[in-house]
Amino acid sequence: MKKLYNILPHFIQNLLLSLYNILAYKKRYGGNYRKHFKEINQNSSLSKIELKKIQHQKFSDTVENAIKNSSFYQTLYSNIENPSDLNNIALLPILSKESLRQNIDKIKTIDKRKGILSKTGGTTGKSIEVVFTLDNIQERYAFLDNFRSQYGYALGKRTAWFSGKSLLSETDTKKNRFWKTDYWFKVRYYSTFHIKTSYLKYYLENLIEFKPEYIIGFPSSILEIAKYGIQNNYHFPPHTIKAIFPTAETVTEEMRNYLKTFFKTIVADQYAASEGAPFIFECPRNNLHLELQSGVYEVLDQDNNPAKSGKLVVTSFTSKGTPLIRYDIGDAIELSDSICTCGNNNPLVKTIFGRTDDYIYSRENGKINLGNISNTLKDTKGIIQFQVIQNSYEKIQIKLIIDSAIYNSEIEKIFIQNWRERAGNKIHIELEYVTEIPNEISGKYRMVKNNIKHLTDV
Repeated sequence: MKKLYNILPHFIQNLLLSLYNILAYKKRYGGNYRKHFKEINQNSSLSKIELKKIQHQKFSDTVENAIKNSSFYQTLYSNIENPSDLNNIALLPILSKESLRQNIDKIKTIDKRKGILSKTGGTTGKSIEVVFTLDNIQERYAFLDNFRSQYGYALGKRTAWFSGKSLLSETDTKKNRFWKTDYWFKVRYYSTFHIKTSYLKYYLENLIEFKPEYIIGFPSSILEIAKYGIQNNYHFPPHTIKAIFPTAETVTEEMRNYLKTFFKTIVADQYAASEGAPFIFECPRNNLHLELQSGVYEVLDQDNNPAKSGKLVVTSFTSKGTPLIRYDIGDAIELSDSICTCGNNNPLVKTIFGRTDDYIYSRENGKINLGNISNTLKDTKGIIQFQVIQNSYEKIQIKLIIDSAIYNSEIEKIFIQNWRERAGNKIHIELEYVTEIPNEISGKYRMVKNNIKHLTDV
């Protein structure tokens, strides 16, 4: 199918993309989407006490659904008294990523053919495949759209999207064309696999010509374009872009300042995860709010006691197809005691840790950011964890921990091809199969170790 797509004319590829989105959006924005959006919007101004009542009820529904439909949770909670009471949450075992991976078939409550499949590596380098109910997908989009609507966004408004979609052909790159367009929904998808200095001029000039109202996607890719524009005295037209919505990566203050300065707009951040984690949204006052309607957030220290700053353990209300209850998501946050005056009474987060802007550099395609690196696990099975190390321009080394009962040569080919799509065909890729990937001295696992950042042309 992909080979056929690659030889089709550019405008036909755009039409196919538009058709694909029309069919996909029927699922995402059909069913109970409008009902969810209305409910989320109406509840957004409730008091913290009222929000916590909703949270308690949704927690109870989530746990009861898991016990009823998941053999894993039936066994796990069999000796726990009243596990669906949020007051008893500390009695429930914490679910690790590895436990989720190993028990995924027992954890799922529906057949993947009846839901929406999400194949993700995440930024911890572990391969996980989850399935969402159609209703939960609609609810998750309702949360995202309600957040973005505060800045005027709605589906159908002209949007530039920087994501991990592999949509370009060799003809596109030869013609310095690094985008595809959904004509129906007015979305232009820009490749994040070709963020290279010599290509940035074409990205930037096309963005200026396209005149998007919103930019969504990997902030590290958008940042490279902003830096290039500033360094080369480009002036992005003012009053064009109403907001930038970053995804998948941490937004640093330096990154935020570059984006705001060059694109002359605001940056509104959000946190979630492909597994189905609850949401954290940035309000117009630049404060991050836990969205209590979407889940439970526990911040725990090394001994799993409640803390103000520590690892994030989540219970999601929008992942009933693959229940996530007390799930150690691999990130960390610091809570804030401040009170926001925006009208949203959800608790505040001071800082989100865990997601980083680590990257691998390819002379052929430029920087491959963390989001695209984690997506090399898509369509693979049996890869428990990996780490990529770069010590030179010519070579990357990838350490792999595999489940030998599942992993095979065909999966290896898919994994390498995923890397080729992102890093190009010239760089040497060396796979090393190991039984352990050590953590750093800090105790933190790093999926990417780039040891050539100091070189001047990176």
